[in-house]
Amino acid sequence: MVTVLVPGPLRGEVGGAARLTVRAHGTLRDVLDELADGWPRLSRRLRDERGDLRRYVNVYVDGEDCRQAGGLAAPVRPGAEVRVLPSVAGG
Repeated sequence: MVTVLVPGPLRGEVGGAARLTVRAHGTLRDVLDELADGWPRLSRRLRDERGDLRRYVNVYVDGEDCRQAGGLAAPVRPGAEVRVLPSVAGG
C-alpha cells in the first residue's frame, strides 16, 4: 500500500480526503494510474491529456522530488508516502 497526501486545494476532487491509500507501487506512473481509476477528477488536475505531470504540480516520493528521481518512472516502494503539492504563484 502507498499513502498519497492530498493538499487542501485538491481535496474537493476526492471528497475532502487528506489521505488516499492505493495498492499500486513500482513507479509513480503506477500510483497515478490507480488514482485515475478511483479519482478521475484528481487525476485531471495532476496530469495532462498525454498523461504527463502538469508543470505546476510537484510530487514528492518519500520526501524526494519525483522530477529528480525519474519523473513518472520514479520508484515507489510499498509503504511509501507520495505528497502532491500544486505550485503557488503570487507576488
